Amino acid sequence: MERLNEILKELGISKVKLAKCLGVSRQMIYNYLELDDINKWPKDKKVILLNILGVKSAEDINDIKVDTDYIMDVETRVTSLFENNNKSDVTDTNVIFNGLEPKQKELLHNIVDELKERLSDDKDESGYNSILYLYHYLQTMESSKELKYILAYMSKAAGFTKPYEFVYDENEQFIFESILFSAITLYHGGSASKSKIAATHKRFVQQIEQKLEDKMSRTLEINSAKVQALKELGYTGIDEANAAEVLAKIVEIQSRKVGN
Repeated sequence: MERLNEILKELGISKVKLAKCLGVSRQMIYNYLELDDINKWPKDKKVILLNILGVKSAEDINDIKVDTDYIMDVETRVTSLFENNNKSDVTDTNVIFNGLEPKQKELLHNIVDELKERLSDDKDESGYNSILYLYHYLQTMESSKELKYILAYMSKAAGFTKPYEFVYDENEQFIFESILFSAITLYHGGSASKSKIAATHKRFVQQIEQKLEDKMSRTLEINSAKVQALKELGYTGIDEANAAEVLAKIVEIQSRKVGN
């Protein structure tokens, strides 16, 4: 069972995902994995798991070698299983899926399940913060193409995507992945000069502080223009009735400063 847990982790199959595959609750998956022998599982659930892993018996699990091709094969079997057995989980009546195509619905459904699993433990502060950072990542992803390249790199490094698959700008993605690989290799090798690393991190901090300062300055500028706009228009605040007029006045005030 220890080897099975290792394989599931290497494949990126979470408890929630495995529960969906077997058609049981997540708690039941925990119960199954606590058993000392997969042969003690209900026969139908054991058969499904063996089919997913591509082996004929529980004993064959110890011989499984997880590589890129194997991960892709398992992912294909899992996807097929979801399409055949779990379509009813994603219904058009759920507002979160409105306007999405079937494959998009399935992807969103899987993402929600993964997030729910990581947020279900109230004591796991690290898990919560990881999801919070992921939320921040999604909020800023469209502001930098490199953020998408990072996602592609991680998908390839984990074996979910083939190394020569480029869905974005191939040339830029190729260069970025090569540089990122060098950086991660340097990080794991521990051979980087500590003084140079400290200097680099200092520049990183300075860049962030400058962005925060610029953001604060921009916020103060907008607030100042808002106050002036309300004063010029004779209003005490912004409401639905005057919002468009006030916003137009703010734009006008800001254009005056640019002109000067």
